[in-house]
Amino acid sequence: MITEILQDLQLHADSEGNLSRARYRENGSFSTEKIESVFGSFREARRQAGLEPTRGQKQVLNQIAKHVSHDDYRQFVVDRKDYGDKYRRPDSKRFQSMLVCTDVHDIECDPFWRRVFIDTIRRVQPDILIFGGDLFDLAEFGKYGVDPREWDIVGRIKWVHEFLRECREAAGDSTEFVLIEGNHEHRLLRHLSDATPALKTVLSDLHGFTVPKLLGLDEFEVRYVARADLATFTKSDAKHEIGKNYEVFYDCFMVDHFPAGAARGVPGVNGHHHKHLVDAYYSHVFGSYEWHQLGSGHRRAASYCDGEKWSMGFAIVHVDTQEKRSITEYVDIRDFACVGGTYYVREPSES
Repeated sequence: MITEILQDLQLHADSEGNLSRARYRENGSFSTEKIESVFGSFREARRQAGLEPTRGQKQVLNQIAKHVSHDDYRQFVVDRKDYGDKYRRPDSKRFQSMLVCTDVHDIECDPFWRRVFIDTIRRVQPDILIFGGDLFDLAEFGKYGVDPREWDIVGRIKWVHEFLRECREAAGDSTEFVLIEGNHEHRLLRHLSDATPALKTVLSDLHGFTVPKLLGLDEFEVRYVARADLATFTKSDAKHEIGKNYEVFYDCFMVDHFPAGAARGVPGVNGHHHKHLVDAYYSHVFGSYEWHQLGSGHRRAASYCDGEKWSMGFAIVHVDTQEKRSITEYVDIRDFACVGGTYYVREPSES
C-alpha cells in the first residue's frame, strides 16, 4: 500500500515535481484521508515520495539561505572597512581640541541645538569633530512602527548631508571629521542590504548605492569608525558587534556610542541615552578623571517615548597630548545656552 501511494503521488506530480492537495484530489487514485491515515499528513507523503525536501534537507537549505542572505551584509562591511583611517588630519602640537556630539537623529534634530553647535564649530575651530553615533535616525528602519506613507528616506539622508556640509564649511579643511557607527547606522546598513530593488533604485538615483556615498564619507572627508560585523544572525550578536565601535583619541580620550565604554578605564564620553550624566573615576594612568554621557541633538519632543526627560548638549574637549590629560566642557542646551562666554537664546522659529 505504501509503495502504491508513493508511486501514484509521483505519477500525478507536474514536470517540476509539484503536487498540491487539490490537484491530487481531482486526479489521484487514493483519497487524501487514506493517505493521511498511512503517513500522518499529506505533506509527509509528499516528502516520502521525494516531492519536497525532507526535514533534514530543508534545515540545510535554510542554513544555506541564511548565509546567502548575509553576503550583502559582508559586501557592506567591505565597502566601509577602509574608512576608519582615511581622512586623518595628524597634528603635532601639544594641546588639541575636540568637539563631540551624539544622537543628532537627522530631521529630528533640534534647530536651536543645531545653530549653537554650528556656531561653536566656527568659533572653536576644533582639531577633531566627532559624531559619536546615531547621526541618522531613519525611523522607517527602526522599532517604533512608522506609517510607510510618511516615509522620507531620501529627505532624511539629504538632511544629514546638508548638516555635514554646514559643519565642514564652519570648520574648514583642517579639521578631522569622525563618525562612529551607532546602532541607527548599523541598522540602516543592515536594512538597506535587505531592501527591495525599488528602494535601492530610489537611493541609487540620489547617491549611487555605496556606503561611502550614502553616508557622505568622501564628499565631506569623514573617517568612519565601524568595526562591527553586519553579518550577524541574532540580536545579541548584533549588540555585541556594535559595542566594538569606539575610538581612543591621543591615547587618552575615548568616544563610545554606548555607556559600556566607561568600564574601559579611559576618560571619555558616550551617547545613546539622550541624558547627560557624569561620573568620577580614578586610575593610576590618568589620575582623577570624568566620564560623561552626553545629551543629544534630538529635539525633546518625541512621539514614541518620554522625550521631555532627555537633555540636549555636546562637549568641548581639551587634550594635553604630552601629559595624556583631558578636560571636558559640557555645553547644556536649553532655551538658552552659553559657550565660552557667548550667550545664545532660542528664537521663536526654533521652538
